[in-house]
Amino acid sequence: MRWSEIPREAKAYMLYHTLIAPGLIVWILFPLYLMETGYSVLEVGAFFTAVNIVAIPLTYLFGRLFNRWDIKKGLIAIDVLDGIAYVLYGLAKGAIAPVILFVGRTVEKLSTVLYPLYRAYEQIIYPEDKYEEIFAWHLRLPEMARLITFPILGYIFGYVYPGPESYRWAFIFFGLFSAVTVAYIWFFLPSVGKEERVTPEGFTFKVGEFKVLLAFEALLTLAWALAPELVLINYVVFVLHKTVFEVTLIACASSLASIIGTYASERVPKGRGFQVIGIGMFINAVYALVMALSPPFWLALVVYALGDFGNTLWFPFYRSWMFKLIPKEKASEFHAAISSYRKLLDLFTPFVVGALASVHATLPYAVSLALFLVSGVMFWGLAKKGIISP
Repeated sequence: MRWSEIPREAKAYMLYHTLIAPGLIVWILFPLYLMETGYSVLEVGAFFTAVNIVAIPLTYLFGRLFNRWDIKKGLIAIDVLDGIAYVLYGLAKGAIAPVILFVGRTVEKLSTVLYPLYRAYEQIIYPEDKYEEIFAWHLRLPEMARLITFPILGYIFGYVYPGPESYRWAFIFFGLFSAVTVAYIWFFLPSVGKEERVTPEGFTFKVGEFKVLLAFEALLTLAWALAPELVLINYVVFVLHKTVFEVTLIACASSLASIIGTYASERVPKGRGFQVIGIGMFINAVYALVMALSPPFWLALVVYALGDFGNTLWFPFYRSWMFKLIPKEKASEFHAAISSYRKLLDLFTPFVVGALASVHATLPYAVSLALFLVSGVMFWGLAKKGIISP
């Protein structure tokens, strides 16, 4: 699919994600900030779990609220909440710093409560007959932005201005930058009200396939939740004795592999999407296996790139399948319910991850490996038997 063939509204939405991509460096800097200011990996995991518990009841309620309102307001709310959270991180100093950090993390977690609105907005605004092709572009552009900006930011915070004080200034900068992204949403993204959420004639809700979807969501949520940025940062910085720059190099290698993966996914023949999902999950399993063996830095960089290539390869087909199982007029409510389900599964995983990593830095990857293998075998088998269909 050529860029010129994408509808203008969809292009604007993709460019919004490209604009916010550099700010995702905060997801690396914040766990590192906590560990460099005295928290152990177990304490960071416990900190994240405590915030998860505070936020869990709100997800489904927010989804129902925005099922009746313009989703665009929810996208604005996400950036406002993230901006407030990042500024609070930057202001966390002195004796009350732990309290401010907890409040800030809770505010950021509240923004993730609204993340289902991204998927609902995509389901509505992207052409239904072009989901696979358009998601290749949806993934590609933000990865290009990360590929350009992350090495620069990583070098600055790894070698030029390293340390917690510099991280605090970064938090404040990206927090204030949310004013720019909010303005972009307001002026350039179209509103999506109730009238746009029309389920096409002939839609049939497939209860059996939806249950299968929930089973895969459980396996994939746990597989990725057991190998978050926290585990990589702890391993690279505190075991391999590198800096945040090397962490961003891994992120850049992953972005490059993801971009290649988007082009590879576009060349998959129609009707072969489910086989690609199975293959992609086995690729993810290879990544988890190598990381579980405590590889040197260069090999960690390679296998993280391989894992993201596999993830990008299967993602468009998986998301397309998900969208075909959900009625448009209930898009935000369904996605919010699925997100609540994920958050419930993910409730205690940060603490589990911290506990596993405190025993051995790469032990979480071993558990993730088992889950990827189960996911791949199950998906491949069900698709082959015709229990699930494209």
